[in-house]
Amino acid sequence: MAAAFAAIGGKWKLTLLYWLAHGESHFAGLRRRGAPITPKVLAEQLRELEADGLVERVETGPVPAPVIYRLTPYGATVLPVVENVRAWGEAHLEHTHGETAPGAAMSCADAVA
Repeated sequence: MAAAFAAIGGKWKLTLLYWLAHGESHFAGLRRRGAPITPKVLAEQLRELEADGLVERVETGPVPAPVIYRLTPYGATVLPVVENVRAWGEAHLEHTHGETAPGAAMSCADAVA
């Protein structure tokens, strides 16, 4: 469990994996989706996911061309965990009558394929 939590634990990693499961994105796109996350924390989380081989950083050209982030094939192996956490979160919101509802920016309403 410790290895799993080290790779995907934390406030943003599962959310980032969820978003990237629905398609690649550039840094600014991820930043807009997760409004409460600071650029510094987003960069740190993406670097950690990249270091663990879950996310790939693709440079699209010389600076200042955008950098694209996408799941690696290995990163796709964690999607069943992401989907189970998402489904449990929905059930938890029903159980608590939405009292712990996240902000709209963090919403994960669609199932992961």
